[in-house]
Amino acid sequence: MSEQEQDIILSELDDDTLVTQMHDDLYDGMATAISEGTQILLDRGWTPYDVLQKALVEGMRIVGIDFRDGILFVPEVLLAANSMKAGMAILRPLLAETGAPKVGTMIIGTVKGDIHDIGKNLVGMMMEGAGFDIIDIGVNNDVEDYIEAALKHNADIIGMSALLTTTMGYMKVVIETFKQRGIRNDYAIVVGGAPLNEAFADEIGADAYCRDASMAVEIAGKIMETRQGSAAFAKLAAVG
Repeated sequence: MSEQEQDIILSELDDDTLVTQMHDDLYDGMATAISEGTQILLDRGWTPYDVLQKALVEGMRIVGIDFRDGILFVPEVLLAANSMKAGMAILRPLLAETGAPKVGTMIIGTVKGDIHDIGKNLVGMMMEGAGFDIIDIGVNNDVEDYIEAALKHNADIIGMSALLTTTMGYMKVVIETFKQRGIRNDYAIVVGGAPLNEAFADEIGADAYCRDASMAVEIAGKIMETRQGSAAFAKLAAVG
């Protein structure tokens, strides 16, 4: 951080400049500055939803683009996502009180036999930054864990991850079980992880393969646009 940046007093910035500065602070992984900026905007009468969308979600969108383009890498994106969480810690209870719309609900978890979670965690934080409710069921999940979470939280999307070639095949078990229970069409199922590719996702019957966290956000947004009753769909319909 430069000496000039250290001298910036957030409370002295006008709203537009403060929001732009928060985008920069998110990009640089400055959690304390994000917490401060979030509170300042709230104190100025901003709604929690506007703070979320204009300051935090837009900031993470910029991070996601540079991650996709190879300008930022996983450690830097994790710092940005953790800074996003600092702002969300303030906003989450307020959003719950006001009933602000969410884009959708996503279950994420690593499949049975696999305990790797860095990629999953990054996806979760990026998705939360895009306005999704994220239910992270952790690692080593069997099919019943996914089904129970999906039903309990009325999920829109189920995300499965795997880092091992020996565990990626379990994704098909999950999808086939959803079919057998007659609930496969109730959810969009997306998969990701280092050993996967689009051909594998097609083979097991997944709705989409997510190469990285940025792509996961993009794909999830497109999925929600097609799901009637979602906040995203309602917003699009209202605009149209």
